[in-house]
Amino acid sequence: MPDYNDDLRLAHVLADSVERITMARFRASDLRVDAKPDLTPVTDADTDAEELIRSQLKRARSRDAVLGEEGGETGGGSRKWIIDPIDGTKNYVRGVPVWATLIAMYDNNEPAIGLVAAPALGRRWWAAAGTGAWTGRSLSSATRLQVSSVGALDDASLSYSSLEGWRTADRFDQFLTLTRRCWRTRAYGDFWSYMLLADGGVDIACEPELEVYDMAALVPIVTEAGGSFTSLDGTPGPWGRNALATNGRLHGSVLDLLNAPAESAASAEVADSKTAT
Repeated sequence: MPDYNDDLRLAHVLADSVERITMARFRASDLRVDAKPDLTPVTDADTDAEELIRSQLKRARSRDAVLGEEGGETGGGSRKWIIDPIDGTKNYVRGVPVWATLIAMYDNNEPAIGLVAAPALGRRWWAAAGTGAWTGRSLSSATRLQVSSVGALDDASLSYSSLEGWRTADRFDQFLTLTRRCWRTRAYGDFWSYMLLADGGVDIACEPELEVYDMAALVPIVTEAGGSFTSLDGTPGPWGRNALATNGRLHGSVLDLLNAPAESAASAEVADSKTAT
């Protein structure tokens, strides 16, 4: 397996540089907020942060491709850096500290490194292929991540972002069935759901509508922590425009529920309620 430690160190350097921009603009009274064509917000901090990462990668990894939320894809080759300068822009705009810079590198479409930096929370999470997943403030001060050992949905904690996307994806009934099967549900949202999963505090995280830059950095962290990360149809990785991450033990059960016909999901819920009474 290739050694990606130099790339991981570079990702930390990039995160250090970006933090100076994002933290300086966080809760700034003159923060500029515009609407993109899909009506999602973008701030001057988003665009400035991505431009900084791209300029540093151009110097340090000139042969690598770069895919970013704000600037699209540039370059070519087998190695691709995938960037979301601020994941959780709506939180960022409202002054909520749950947002992060996501930095990933994929080699021949396989996850090589992932880093999630949440400076307003004072936390980072990272992983490189074959070396485990870690959390802390720096490479020299880190704790290894490990997913939970929960093996039953009745004991599981589920995190998600919102309900409306499940209706749009025509999986609303299936998702409601999943929430009612789980012990606990919370909408931690965005990157936070998946980092809590990698750290063992959440057992299932899922979203029906995502872009590759929303997921790329999360995949190696979840999988190196011992979990599973697929699209809702079970395809591994960040390529399916939606996500299901679990501690691994629950993955098949959750896939079955989310892909069941709506009538079957409703019948299973009725059966469960009768059993409970």
